Amino acid sequence: MRFLKLPVLAACMIAASHLQAEDPAAADIIAAARLNPLGNEIALDAQLRAGSVKVPFVLAVKDNSVSYTFENPDQSIILTIGDDGSQLRESHGSNATPIPVQLLSEPVRGGLITYEDLALGFLHWPNPKLLGEETVRTRSAWKIEIHAPPGSSQYGAVRVWVDKASAALLRIEGFDSTGKPSKRFEVVSARKIDGQWMLKQMRVERIDPSTRKTTGITYLEVLGKSGGE
Repeated sequence: MRFLKLPVLAACMIAASHLQAEDPAAADIIAAARLNPLGNEIALDAQLRAGSVKVPFVLAVKDNSVSYTFENPDQSIILTIGDDGSQLRESHGSNATPIPVQLLSEPVRGGLITYEDLALGFLHWPNPKLLGEETVRTRSAWKIEIHAPPGSSQYGAVRVWVDKASAALLRIEGFDSTGKPSKRFEVVSARKIDGQWMLKQMRVERIDPSTRKTTGITYLEVLGKSGGE
């Protein structure tokens, strides 16, 4: 959940610059965060890792879209983000079709990340509320809460921490319909590739709403440029 710190567009940096205001509007912060995943064109080798299980894929930014391409079996998941919403499509060959609504809550490759998580739909939910600012791994961030439209999501609400300097999503927490935490995404580390800061490792935690204890962890890791360039 783009919640992915991919290469940052110059336009995103410009949009983020006005977020240094003392009391920016939550909608403006979220609008800047929507630009963040769509960086310069690049293809990266990446993997999902849970314990000793590793699922490799290629993470690519091209034509204003982000794609996740897996093998065995072949599968491409393509995310396109627009001003009015995001679209998640899936391809097992040459044709890409929208992910059916009933499948959005299903896990991708059996892990903790669902199709809905990849879609970043919460960035388009109405009426975000600015809760203040906090520090996430030494980074100063805006903390925002967004409630899901009724019946539209596996989450009742989402809280996001948006980096004040770059508009990157540093942490995302999903809450169930009763307001209890159920999942957390957090950027653990970043790295420079081609002179640009981007995601190196993100931790995804499944949380038991009743005990608030972590019951599963998956890591999303960027290994380097695809093809070893």
